[in-house]
Amino acid sequence: MKKKTNEELQALVSKATAGDKKALETLVTGVQDLVFNLSLRMLGTFADAEDATQDILLKMITHLSSFRGESSFTTWVFSIAANHLKNYKKHMFAHYPLSFEYYGDDIEKGKIQDVPDLTQNVEKDILAEELKMSCTNVMLQCLDVESRCIFILGTMFKLDSRIAGDILEMTPEAYRKRLSRIRKKMADFLGQYCGEYGSGRCKCKDRVNYAIQSHRLNPLQLDYMTAAEISIQTMTDVKNAMEDIDDLSQDFSFCKPYQAPEHTKHMIQEFLDSTQLSIIQRS
Repeated sequence: MKKKTNEELQALVSKATAGDKKALETLVTGVQDLVFNLSLRMLGTFADAEDATQDILLKMITHLSSFRGESSFTTWVFSIAANHLKNYKKHMFAHYPLSFEYYGDDIEKGKIQDVPDLTQNVEKDILAEELKMSCTNVMLQCLDVESRCIFILGTMFKLDSRIAGDILEMTPEAYRKRLSRIRKKMADFLGQYCGEYGSGRCKCKDRVNYAIQSHRLNPLQLDYMTAAEISIQTMTDVKNAMEDIDDLSQDFSFCKPYQAPEHTKHMIQEFLDSTQLSIIQRS
């Protein structure tokens, strides 16, 4: 969302709740990529992130009249999204939880050399990049849900600790300490096992066929490689200040932001165009 003053946002909210469709569209389109990226990192797959994004944006619309301007609009949206995602049980990894021990054991013991070529004439470099983005994103599922949320808010969105603490209902000091520990845990794992972001021996290009065989990678459905990336700055503009959380040098550059998929945008637009909208605005 283009940076607006609290007064401008409050005016947009007032117009939207009064039935101004253009104002509501401005609010929704301003935060939909933010919501999608938080959902993607919290849930691990594009399909689950799309479903959750739709749920969150609809929840935002239906609760819009409760926004009082006591925090920034994006902070308010983050709070709705974080609470929804922390309790979300419909995604794949809610039924198949992961751990760092499982991930590390698979890297050490997976018999990647025994798998035939399954690339289906898709360039291996493209598949390796898809696997890298998917693998490091799914790796976040090894964290418990609150730690995952802390890591994403602090590392991807770089939220001020006061804002993040408000969203997660903890003190800024507690948030900073936990973020530092979680970042170190992630960096230690990457350093030990990952050859792409650390000094480990695991290389995505070597594991492409193994990933296809184990249904972690589909050559005919490359979500990350076909998604439109957006500027990191677009995501970090939601913060009011940048904090130097700790001296950990790990880049965590796998946290790339993406535009919400087109059919998610179409679904929201269809809802905005529907007669349901006037009913919700009166509720």
